[in-house]
Amino acid sequence: MSEQRTTAAGGMETSYGYRRVGAGDKQSLVNDVFHRVANRYDLMNDLMSGGLHRLWKDALVAWLNPPKRAGWKVLDVAGGTGDIAFRIIEASGGQAHATVLDINGSMLAVGRERAEKQGLAAGTDFVEANAEELPFADETFDAYTIAFGIRNVPRIEAALAEACRVLKPGGRFLCLEFSEVDMPLLDKAYEAWSFNAIPRIGQAVTGDGEPYAYLVESIRKFPNQENFAAMIRGAGFERVAYRNYSGGIAALHSGWKL
Repeated sequence: MSEQRTTAAGGMETSYGYRRVGAGDKQSLVNDVFHRVANRYDLMNDLMSGGLHRLWKDALVAWLNPPKRAGWKVLDVAGGTGDIAFRIIEASGGQAHATVLDINGSMLAVGRERAEKQGLAAGTDFVEANAEELPFADETFDAYTIAFGIRNVPRIEAALAEACRVLKPGGRFLCLEFSEVDMPLLDKAYEAWSFNAIPRIGQAVTGDGEPYAYLVESIRKFPNQENFAAMIRGAGFERVAYRNYSGGIAALHSGWKL
């Protein structure tokens, strides 16, 4: 059922779940997944986390602790629907400016619509671009966030290097991602739920179970907490740390550009 995790990002570049694909092919396959699930994205995360993703995202924002001052800028990558960006703006008392970047136009369309409905459009920009090649100048942002998106980036080292480049000195990197469960009984239950239940529920609710099967597999291939923390250090970040949530089902990684 489960395959061995990669120990570094190189194994992710040609890994579409458990399928091995050609170099350069993964991005289009991942894009197709998110075009198909864009309108059900929150439901997707609810299925994969039992609804806990909402608490984990709140924890990300709490650890970020955005200041209540004008001019503070955050880049939220792979955050097309605005879930993280809107939380950050609200936590800053409406002072923060969020740039939401996603490679997937369908996800961004959902985010723009939500921003309008929530009255947050003035404080939010939406940019369609690749995390591996950010269209911003060096030292532009005070913070960079990415939630449940880094494992879908083919060249993770490139994305981490870009994160470091666009952050100002003293800037903060935060990455929330599904990770390796470190509780013996929980890991077996979570694996059974993931591989047996999630694709079937996805099929029943959305009529399409394949994207959910890929997403479950991609979690199992992603480097574990220690290996991913080492990659963050390798990109130039300092004071790298992580916090496990729900027995390691998710981990929140932090680093600083100093």
